[in-house]
Amino acid sequence: MTDGVRALVVTGYGINCEEEMAAAYRMAGAEAKIVHLNEIFSGQYRLQDYQILNFPGGFSFGDDLGAAKVLSNKIKYKKTVRGHYLIDEIGKFISDGNYILGVCNGFQALVKMGILPNIGKNFDQEATITFNNSGRFEDRWVTCGVNPQSESSFLNDLKLLELPVRHGEGKLLFKNEDIARSVVQNHLNTLSYVDEQGKPTPHYPQNPNGSQLNCAGLVDESGQIFGLMPHPEAFLSLYNHPNWGWLKRHQTEPDEEGQGLQIFKNIVQAVAQSEYFVQP
Repeated sequence: MTDGVRALVVTGYGINCEEEMAAAYRMAGAEAKIVHLNEIFSGQYRLQDYQILNFPGGFSFGDDLGAAKVLSNKIKYKKTVRGHYLIDEIGKFISDGNYILGVCNGFQALVKMGILPNIGKNFDQEATITFNNSGRFEDRWVTCGVNPQSESSFLNDLKLLELPVRHGEGKLLFKNEDIARSVVQNHLNTLSYVDEQGKPTPHYPQNPNGSQLNCAGLVDESGQIFGLMPHPEAFLSLYNHPNWGWLKRHQTEPDEEGQGLQIFKNIVQAVAQSEYFVQP
């Protein structure tokens, strides 16, 4: 275990992937605590007691007003028992050198809160995530390529990832071309849907939703915040993969870990090595 690294995993209101995400951190050597969002608002749990804040996948508030829109508004506009907006406490959490991960519904929330891509540094919403081009829920595996120019610790030593997607609203669209241009220039489009040759593609079915820039995942300019539509917490073991038998037979070096686990190992290691991290 990486002594003292603590991950806070938010749940409640229809979030349903919290157990898998907590398991990922425990397998990566960290402590993980699953907490209902209301327990943060009430002051029972404090962000400053953790180094990684996590928004898992699910269907928060039933996606009735657009995926994660109600969740994002609750975080931006509801005050905690301390009289602060939770978004402001998250801002302090980031400035203190901590990390945030959002997967699927969690990625949708980070985008709609303005935490990603946050080009303007003011948490104004600069993008949205909307209905897939296919017009249906996509529940299958895709291949993603890591931007080689990305400097985010989340994706260290990774080039190609096979991960499952489970979403009906995964199409990322930027507010305007200036924001999209800044994302490209700053290498924030850190994870892309790719074709059989490993090249980013807008084409279905390799790209399951039609995202602008073929984007499967975004980071902010600090590299401390990562959001992605595919589910790394659903590929912690080789045996999670639908074709695990073939993969196991053809491995040059036997390894029963799933590719998704590496993302969690990377960020736990980054925290442990951070200048801001103080062991308890």
